[in-house]
Amino acid sequence: MLDILYQDEYLIAINKPCGLLVHRTSIAEENEVFALQMLRDQVERKLFPVHRIDRPTSGVLVFAFSPEVARSLNDQLTNGESHKKYVALVRGWFPEEMICDRQVKNDRGNLQDAVTRFVPEKQLELPLATDRYPTARFSVVEAYPLTGRWHQIRQHLAQLRHYIINDRVHGDGKQNRIFTEQLDIREMFLHARSLCLKHPVLSNELTIEAPFPAHWNNFL
Repeated sequence: MLDILYQDEYLIAINKPCGLLVHRTSIAEENEVFALQMLRDQVERKLFPVHRIDRPTSGVLVFAFSPEVARSLNDQLTNGESHKKYVALVRGWFPEEMICDRQVKNDRGNLQDAVTRFVPEKQLELPLATDRYPTARFSVVEAYPLTGRWHQIRQHLAQLRHYIINDRVHGDGKQNRIFTEQLDIREMFLHARSLCLKHPVLSNELTIEAPFPAHWNNFL
């Protein structure tokens, strides 16, 4: 059963677990379980997707109960009228707050403009052996995407060489192996922590926050 973070007669938000697709896609046709289907069966109502988060990413995911509400919410997300906060565990000590405006590739390999604000929250030095070093350094970083591109946060952090731990597409294989082999953790460390937007019908400001999944417990 999916963890429902917010629900009213117009929309619903869940805490999507890592590894769960939002809905059926052409690149994952073999999968039979999707957040859209699971939540529809759970609440016994028709749902309309508002946005997507990557399959290995956890956190806030919103659906609407009507196409009109879905369209209104999607417009807010597309036009920059909402505020999304992600949290990532990355390689190395992230130096300082910064804006990254490097271009990223879409899923067809074409470059697109993208902007993300990063704020370092915590530095960690853990007793995890890497090559000749007995410890390894990591950072907990907040990410605020100001545009909505494919794998934007993941690509920007890879460009900055602060790879997200257990990112199998844009990450660092050596760092990923440390977590899988020494800690037996395979989930990616990118969490959609909160989403702030204006309710499309009631007009109040709505902030939805998702608790961290269990694999984050020792790093916060």
